Amino acid sequence: MLRKGFIAFVFAATLAVNVFAADVVVRIAPPAPVVEHVASPGAGYVWTPGYHRWSGSAYVWTPGAWVMPPRPHARWVAHRWVHRNGGYVFVEGRWR
Repeated sequence: MLRKGFIAFVFAATLAVNVFAADVVVRIAPPAPVVEHVASPGAGYVWTPGYHRWSGSAYVWTPGAWVMPPRPHARWVAHRWVHRNGGYVFVEGRWR
């Protein structure tokens, strides 16, 4: 009985990880980015450009923002849409 429970647990955990790790593929190409002109709040800030996110039925613009880097010499890699799996997959921005 313990073995069956363990196998069921491993199966459920694997399924849960795969569900949360799956990419959402959008069949409609994202629109062109919106051009934003916002003055810097001061020295040391980095502009993180806005991006279109998928709401489940349409693209919605998320505005960019000025932020302080988490560490010296950090570089922002912007959010982007990548053509993959017969559609477009969103790749989160990150600090490098």
